[in-house]
Amino acid sequence: MIGVFRKTGRLFHPSSKRTVIVPLDHGMSEGMLPGLDDVGSLVETLAQVPVQGIILHKGMAITHLASIDLSQNLIIHLSAGTRHGIPPYARTIVGSVAEALRLGADMVSVQVHIGNDMEERMLADLGAVIDEAHGLGVPVLAMIYARGGQIVNETDPSLVAHCIRLGAEMGADVIKVAYSGPNQNFRRAVAACPAPVVISGGPKNSDARGFLRTLEEALDTGIAGVCVGRNVFQSEDPFKMLHEICRLVHHGE
Repeated sequence: MIGVFRKTGRLFHPSSKRTVIVPLDHGMSEGMLPGLDDVGSLVETLAQVPVQGIILHKGMAITHLASIDLSQNLIIHLSAGTRHGIPPYARTIVGSVAEALRLGADMVSVQVHIGNDMEERMLADLGAVIDEAHGLGVPVLAMIYARGGQIVNETDPSLVAHCIRLGAEMGADVIKVAYSGPNQNFRRAVAACPAPVVISGGPKNSDARGFLRTLEEALDTGIAGVCVGRNVFQSEDPFKMLHEICRLVHHGE
């Protein structure tokens, strides 16, 4: 497990002890999503700012690996599913940890949705990946959301807190969840979690200033960083938005 601890530590800025992760894996689920037409240019932009992690599916990782700065962690996403599927919240494993290592990955990520009829299988997939990954000294980022037929409010504080605790109980090395606000449930779950918790950026927010204020508020709850996709690559100026996010997360560095 020593390798897992060392590699997980590299995901966090040496001064701020926080992380900025940019997921660019949305093409699998959404198809030709606006803002993701030129993944190569986005990856090159990320090399110019203090971003610690980039999430890609294996095909894009093969294509753009050479453009990823050596100081940044390549996280290969092993989960897949499309918005056209039945049900659209289902996710399945489409790669192995060994394959990700061959492609140059520093970490792998798995996505789980709870509160639906596919929950059992997705939890089993996460458990299997964590076992394989830790056996090879590879950290796992678990993306856990309350999403599906039994869920009314995906950002319900008690549900998000359960997602955090679930990631901890499963042995994930970093846990990504939705942000449910600066409430006691969220703060308690983050404080009680032995693994770092990062929040997703959520849907595209038309109010850039408001989005940044929300990130600033979230950072005061004890989270270890952010994982922002749409609000970067769909912003009017992705480079400027990245600078603003990194400034907030890394205390102006």
